[in-house]
Order: sequence, then C-alpha cells, then structure tokens
Amino acid sequence: MANASIGGLASGLDTATIIDQFMSIEAVPQTKLKTSLSTQQRDLKTLQDLNARIASLATTAKALTTDKAWQPLTATSSSTALVATAATGSASGSYEVTVNRLASTHRLTFGTSVASTASVVTGPVTLTRGGESQTITPDDDTLAGLVSALNRGGTGVRATTVKLDDGTQRLMVTSVEPGAGASFTLSGVDGLGTASVRAGADAEIQIGQDTVHSKTNTFSGVVPGLTLTATAAAVGQTVQVEVATDTSSMQNKVKALVDQVNAALSTIDSLTNYDAGTKTSGPLAGDSAVRSLRNALLDSIYPADGSSLASIGLQTDRSGKLVLDSDAFGKAYAADPAKITAAFTAGTTASPADGFAERLRKAAAGASDSYTGTLTSAITGRGTAITRTQGDISAWDTRLEMRRTTLTRQFTAMETALNQMNSQSQWLAGQISSLAQS
Repeated sequence: MANASIGGLASGLDTATIIDQFMSIEAVPQTKLKTSLSTQQRDLKTLQDLNARIASLATTAKALTTDKAWQPLTATSSSTALVATAATGSASGSYEVTVNRLASTHRLTFGTSVASTASVVTGPVTLTRGGESQTITPDDDTLAGLVSALNRGGTGVRATTVKLDDGTQRLMVTSVEPGAGASFTLSGVDGLGTASVRAGADAEIQIGQDTVHSKTNTFSGVVPGLTLTATAAAVGQTVQVEVATDTSSMQNKVKALVDQVNAALSTIDSLTNYDAGTKTSGPLAGDSAVRSLRNALLDSIYPADGSSLASIGLQTDRSGKLVLDSDAFGKAYAADPAKITAAFTAGTTASPADGFAERLRKAAAGASDSYTGTLTSAITGRGTAITRTQGDISAWDTRLEMRRTTLTRQFTAMETALNQMNSQSQWLAGQISSLAQS
C-alpha cells in the first residue's frame, strides 16, 4: 500500500526533503555494503583471471613431463618431390629412397564407341570388385543411363565418356581408389565391345636394398614414425631423407614455459605488492592462497635438494626472472638428451626426483585444479562472501523501506496534528473576536 504524505501544508516544512535526508543517513551502512560488494566482485574477477593463467601454465608444463614429449624429430628430404615427416618414435638416421612408380587406378576402356542415346545394355549390369558382385540397374538402356547408374554412390568406380571426332562416345570406367587391390570387372555391357584394361598398381619405393609398396602415394611406418609422400616428379629419383632430433622445437617449448612462469610471478607480484608511492596494496595482498602459490612456483625453480638448472641453460637474472640460455640448452640437449629429459620430466622408480616441468605442473595444478585447487577454493569462498553481502544489501532494502514508511507516517501525523491545532486556533480566535464585539 502506498504511503500518503502531506508535504508541509501545515508546518511549512519541506518534509519530503527532510525524509530523504534522514534516509541518506539511515542508508550509510548499506552504502558501505555496496562499496564492499563492488570491491569483492572486482577481487573475485582478478582471482579468476589469475586462476585461468595458472591453469594454462599447468597445461604447458604437463606437455613437457613425459619422456615421449622429449623425443621430437624432424625429417628433411633432399627433394621437394618426396615429402618426409617424422613423428614421435621415429629413428634418427639417414635413408636413401628411390621412387620407382606412383600408385595408379584400375581402368577399363571399352572398344566400341556409340552415340550417347544408343542402346548398350539389355538388362542389369554386374560390377565385381574385391571378390564381391554388385548389380547395377540403369534407368534406361542407353550409354548415358549406364554412366549415370555407375556414378551413383557406393559403386567404388567413376564412369565418363570420351567424345570422338565422328561424334560417338567411348566409355571409360575408373576405380575411385588407387592400388593393385582396386581391380574390378564389368559384365552385361556387350553393346560396348571388349574393354582394354589398365590394371591398378601400388606405389613402389626402394629403401636401401628393400622394395616397399603402398596402395597410395604415401608410405607410413616403413621406418617407425616416418611418413613419405611421393609426387610424380619423384619417379626415378633417388632422394636422401635425414631424420634428426628437433632441438629447436624443444628450445621453443621450454622458452614458452619459462615465459609463462615469469608472467605468472609478475602478475602475482603486481596483485600483492605494496606501492609506497600511492600507499596502496594490490587487490590480492594478504590472500593466503596466492601467497602459497607464489612460494610453490619459486620452490619449483629452486628445488629443495639444492640442485641447479644452470647446467641446462636455465638461471635467474638480477630481477629474479627465469632466463633460458637457448645456446647452452641446445648444446646440453644435443650432448645428453636423457639427462635433459630427466631434468624436466616426472620422477620414476629408478630416479624418483621430479624434474622442473613436473614440479611446475604440480604447483600450478595444486592451485588451479577445478575441484581441489587452492585458488579454486579461494574463488568459491569469495563467491560465498559476495552472495552473503548481496543478501545483506537486500535486507537493508527492506529495512530502509520500512524506515521510510515510518518517517512518512510520523511526518504525516505531525502535519495532521498541526492542521488540527491551526483549525482550533482559528476557531478560538473567532470566538474571542465575537465576544469582544458583543
């Protein structure tokens, strides 16, 4: 129910303004809560952004925690006509590859040329490939009808015609897939005469003294992890393929990890440090989860056993940032890949100490894990606090509304009483005036 008020009709006071001023004073606690809510929401967003950064760091670190990750290889070919790619598990070495031939499709070219509207079949046509027969039923008995039926999905062949100088057309049917296993026969097309056959063939290469075949122009697994793809220009060529450790790839991955560690520490410092100039602290200053995270990251860089990463090209500069000496790392990795791998990967039964990347992964995951992470818990706690503050603000809305109602009623009652008193005063004045005149 709306509150009715009489705005100073009897008293001459601006009661609406007076009530608003009273309410401003009454609302001071709620105003403080709203300011606090804004700060809490800002800090929550800051913490969520930090958590996302740390989760990304955990992912980057995890990619370097297994032995498999430290076996990157690159393949180079002496000719662009033979493309070589190496995957994890490839064997380092040099391979001499001769491309004898490319894979080809199986093709039938029929001897009799006819008009496209000529009758060439008298019933269903049988297509046999891979030991299985398939009945093809053209819409009509013409050459055009046969071509259309053969080109329907699922036949495994493609039909086309070649138009000759006299206007007649010759049928050519080709397998979709190349290779020696793509052969097929077509019966029931007596109107097209006998077909000449170009048999499908596998691609053939020679590696060293061994000859290898593939139904396509790509050879996979001939050498573990190595894939070779031949082009027409490669036929007859002898190509040298080199498979070697991809040191630059590992340098880039480690550099990316180092950059992320430095960025994470810089972010934490900016969010927690005290600025003597402005005499203010970062929004997450004093947050125990953030402080613990920083310590965990530093412990990953400086392990408790006192071992140093300097021997593998990792050290800190005067500002405390982690620096990668790419040349030193590359030389160390080339000299002893197993040692460098152990310096980064997870510990084993034989060597239980975790490497740098695994220590970082554990520290970052311990903070950012979706269920048990310390930052995740802090985010949940701040979210709960925000909900509580929002509830307090809503409670104050109700309280202030009730207070405004009370004040409005009180001032309305005052105006009513004053109005009654004014009326009585005027009546008494009238009575006194009447007595004086009588």
